[in-house]
Amino acid sequence: MFQDKYVFAQLVSFFNRSKFNRIISKYNGDKYVKHFTCWNQLLALMFGQLSNRESLRDLINALDAHHSKCYHLGMGKNVSRSSLARANQDRDYHIFEEFAYYLVNQAREKRVSEIFKLEGNVYAFDSTTIDLCLSVFWWAKFRMKKGGIKVHTLYDVETQIPTFFHITTASEHDSKAMKEIPYEPESYYVFDRAYNNFKMLYKIHQIEAFFVIRAKKNLQYKSVKWKRRLPKNILSDVTIELTGFYPKQYYTKYLRLVKYWDEEQKREYIFLTNAVQISALQVAELYRNRW
Repeated sequence: MFQDKYVFAQLVSFFNRSKFNRIISKYNGDKYVKHFTCWNQLLALMFGQLSNRESLRDLINALDAHHSKCYHLGMGKNVSRSSLARANQDRDYHIFEEFAYYLVNQAREKRVSEIFKLEGNVYAFDSTTIDLCLSVFWWAKFRMKKGGIKVHTLYDVETQIPTFFHITTASEHDSKAMKEIPYEPESYYVFDRAYNNFKMLYKIHQIEAFFVIRAKKNLQYKSVKWKRRLPKNILSDVTIELTGFYPKQYYTKYLRLVKYWDEEQKREYIFLTNAVQISALQVAELYRNRW
């Protein structure tokens, strides 16, 4: 007879149950709860994610198929669709959000690495759109007959672990999520062209953090200072002043503009950054590692 733990139970054993209990107490998550606790809810949802369930009904059908094992896996004796749906609706999401960020920090500490040899962390920020059924998620209207949400993710490039998430409707522009990022001084933030929000970029500069962003083709600027000796594939490395009506009001300091020729894709990239202490090739390498 098989006596060892199930694989799912082995994965769960890595969790700090005491930390989770303290978070539950902080938000009174299990107050007046007798059977289906926050811990049971977490494991049930984890099982649904790992087994690629598509709905609550699908998840409950899968759990019913393994009814005799649910108690030993920590999900409780009876997991019904109504109890799970009620828990998802009524319980404070901060319980699971705080525990998720705690796990993210634990994972980052175990995967510490230095790829770029820079003083601060290196982050990439981008979003992905998830389609939703408009008749069910009416609040997430995207187009005339289409619904969706955007998951904005801050990704630690060196540890290869997502560190921050922000969810909006799919109709919201990517750059509006920049104000939600928990910025760190001396860290580097890499953005695509959609994030040419100079008001937010100046705030990054003010907290003494750094950014690398791909410039738009219609950027208006005036060259102030040039670097003469350039390494291979660097077409220009220029200190510039913004001249566009709104950009020059939002970003009043000088910027660094780097033009880079990518030999693999046979195309030119133009980057803007406030990091003057790194080389032009490092600027291009930061953006390349964003992908």
